Amino acid sequence: MKKKVFVGEVKANKEIRKGDKVMAIAGNYKGQTGTVIQRFGDKVTVTGINMKKKHVRKSQENPQGGIIDIERPLHASNLAICSPTNQPVKLRKRINKDGDKELYYVDNGKEVLHRNMKKSS
Repeated sequence: MKKKVFVGEVKANKEIRKGDKVMAIAGNYKGQTGTVIQRFGDKVTVTGINMKKKHVRKSQENPQGGIIDIERPLHASNLAICSPTNQPVKLRKRINKDGDKELYYVDNGKEVLHRNMKKSS
């Protein structure tokens, strides 16, 4: 008998979104911070982190051609949301009085709201 191979959706970290300020907590870029530009499932592109060189050919958009620096995606598990003081924080989930899901973190014993999530059904 052949083994069945599961090909399904990637279970991605839903806490990190476009526009969030994040810090690399593992890998070659550990300690660097940046803003999320884009997400592709479990991969995240962040400004200023994981910069790679790319050779581009002459075109109308780039008449000289040459070598450019671009950001490459990182795995979401290597990133953590940053507080306003640039410290990585662990987000927690809760349901507020209106029945909406919220993401929050604890800072010096106080619960600080990060953002609301989609309405629970």
